[in-house]
Amino acid sequence: MDKPRITIAIDGFSSCGKSTMAKALARRIGYIYIDSGAMYRAVTLYCLDHNLIDGDTVDTEALRSHMDDIHIDFRPDPATGKTHTFLNGRDVEQEIRSMRVSDKVSPVSAIPFVRTAMVAAQQKMGERKGIVMDGRDIGTTVFPRAELKIFVTASAETRAQRRVDELKDKGVAVDFDEVVANINKRDHIDQTRKESPLRRADDAILLDNSHMTIDEQDAWLLARYNEAIARQQ
Repeated sequence: MDKPRITIAIDGFSSCGKSTMAKALARRIGYIYIDSGAMYRAVTLYCLDHNLIDGDTVDTEALRSHMDDIHIDFRPDPATGKTHTFLNGRDVEQEIRSMRVSDKVSPVSAIPFVRTAMVAAQQKMGERKGIVMDGRDIGTTVFPRAELKIFVTASAETRAQRRVDELKDKGVAVDFDEVVANINKRDHIDQTRKESPLRRADDAILLDNSHMTIDEQDAWLLARYNEAIARQQ
């Protein structure tokens, strides 16, 4: 008998490695990976490119008038097979990972009409099941009935070091203290925003990966997937 296809929601704090684990699991079990955070980063990049942000203040009325002009999709890179984020037909995968975008994404993603638009797009993507999606509110808002929900956490220092290492691998030099400050700032905004704040769903399984290797994390996640599938059969 074929395995049932389920929806897997992975939520948690920034720089916890949610995307890395979600991508790895999706590849391993043959599911589609959707990077919800990349969608908010793409909107943020659009705002920056169109001068809709001044400091930490977003020109919300101007952004609202631009929303119909923002089109985000995901396409595999022909060379690597990895999923890249496209904004209005342009590959922005590298740009949206920059500190320039990281520093502004939380105030943009806290805007109610932005979240409403992104959630609607995500739910449309997930109608066929067989998906893994990570973000801040996937298990609470986007897919509250997901068959498997994971909530990921790690210390701010651990997350900052991972972020620094990731950027260094891409040839981007950043200051560790600046990254820690950015992470703490994003945590505060994400947890206190009015629209879909970051919180652990009541039925989400907690994963603290502060002291786990990637292999240990992937094995743990695969075990939770197998348990979820067993419950559906």
